[in-house]
Amino acid sequence: MLFRSAVGRPKRDAAKERLLIRLLRGRPHAEIEAAGRTFGDRLARDGISPPMRERIDWHDARGHDLVIVSASLACYLEPAAAGLGIGSVLATRLEVVDGHCTGRLDGGNCRGIEKARRLRAHLGDPGAEVWAYGDSRGDDEMLALADHPVRVRRGVPVTRR
Repeated sequence: MLFRSAVGRPKRDAAKERLLIRLLRGRPHAEIEAAGRTFGDRLARDGISPPMRERIDWHDARGHDLVIVSASLACYLEPAAAGLGIGSVLATRLEVVDGHCTGRLDGGNCRGIEKARRLRAHLGDPGAEVWAYGDSRGDDEMLALADHPVRVRRGVPVTRR
């Protein structure tokens, strides 16, 4: 199922949700959040390449509004963002009912056009100058709306389109 999704089948979001349902359905949300904090803290500490840390610092020094926009789960991206000094996260969220995860996505998968839609809504100002960094085809629409689109390969900004 995941292989078919990786090679471009249109059911990628449904496959992701089915996997999350299998893995997380019925688990206490507090347990998922705690695991997310642990992983997010480690990601902020060890998972960002030195060139990307430099870019974060460069933008921060200029007072830019830093936002992570990702199809990854907010439960670990929010702690990672906090550890990196990034103020906002637009990401895929898990549905929670009565304190337990259902495994379903709350608000859909934040990839492709959904990334661009959420970023536009977050920015509000149509005149805002946007720098965007992307490492996958799921970033194409977000990069297309940026004034400064930058492709990232193996954690290193490599090209501007």
